[in-house]
Amino acid sequence: MRQNLLRLLAALVLIALTTAAFSIPRQAGAESAAPKIVDPPDPLLLKQIRRYQRQTWRLQRLMGVRRSPTSRNLHRVIDREYRLWVRNLWHKRAARTWTRWQTPPRRSAWMCIHRFEGSWDDPHPPYYGGLQMDYSFMRTYGGELLRRKGTADKWTPLEQIWVAHKAYRSGRGFYPWPNTARSCGLI
Repeated sequence: MRQNLLRLLAALVLIALTTAAFSIPRQAGAESAAPKIVDPPDPLLLKQIRRYQRQTWRLQRLMGVRRSPTSRNLHRVIDREYRLWVRNLWHKRAARTWTRWQTPPRRSAWMCIHRFEGSWDDPHPPYYGGLQMDYSFMRTYGGELLRRKGTADKWTPLEQIWVAHKAYRSGRGFYPWPNTARSCGLI
């Protein structure tokens, strides 16, 4: 009888230890054979991703560079870790694009041309802004800004420089500013 009681006690202790072991929460890095529980879609996370995408693509469009690629899987994959990774990826892309936006190519050349032309907010027709752009020039190389903000005198100096750089890259060089470019030693 005593042996049966000891066996019963040992079995109860074993059951209690097994139950306790399964009730302890696992560490985050522990692998499990059970299917992963997926968090519900996080609207704030998706909103952040879209905001970073729009910021990046807007600056890339204004700079005249190729748009960063995107995957259409974002709404189909509901894994929170994946969405966090995508958000961080777009945040880095937005930061890199912003840094590139702040340092346009040939900035010193554009500043030299600006020095001989006018103030950045010069509103007097037929030439507007610090690089003295006429209406057809603004429509050709800065159409989006012209539609959204109006003439070049309402654009930021960086926007004016990037529009001028689009004209430079298109093959016009510094020839839309013949006298000032010659004074700066650019032609």
